[in-house]
Amino acid sequence: MRLVGLTGGIATGKSTFAAALRALGAPVVDADALARAAVAPGSPALAQIAAAFGSDVLAPDGALDRKGMAARVFADAGARARLEAIVHPRVRQLFRAERDGLAAAGHALAFYDVPLLFEAGLEREVDLVVVVWAPRELQLARLAARDGLSRAEAEARLAAQLPIDAKAERADAVVANDGERAALEAKAAQLLADLAGGLARKLPNAAAARY
Repeated sequence: MRLVGLTGGIATGKSTFAAALRALGAPVVDADALARAAVAPGSPALAQIAAAFGSDVLAPDGALDRKGMAARVFADAGARARLEAIVHPRVRQLFRAERDGLAAAGHALAFYDVPLLFEAGLEREVDLVVVVWAPRELQLARLAARDGLSRAEAEARLAAQLPIDAKAERADAVVANDGERAALEAKAAQLLADLAGGLARKLPNAAAARY
């Protein structure tokens, strides 16, 4: 089975593109869903997080206060590293189980939708990498509007990730999302057609495929 890493930046439209791929029948493993499962109430990872950061990171129902935790770690690189050291290994285990299940089911192609693919070194786990790209200013505007953030807060969220242009430089294929949703959905269909036709990891110093 060919495994394609799908990544991007905050508010570039990666999740919308992943939904378009699913609608076309492509299996997509969602790293955010795996991360939620990894820290489910009663999980060892959640207990470790509470021990590392204090019980105030838990919501009244015992679940992780994801919004509060996000605000905390985006403002503190050290805290973010501690959280990732707890969560990432468990997510990796869950991902490998999902991947192996899809391969055993006979799928020829699957996607791994993961925001921090390059940051976590996961490009080595996939056969090629697709980056959903948008101009930085458009990212900021979308993020501020979506999450009700100030410009400074939106800038801080983007600063916690590798810049989108740096991700695009390392990608095998780049999908531009600076237009209408229908155009992005059409690009999903074209990408699947090209993957079926043999689109593969680029050679060193070669240009990425562009959509």
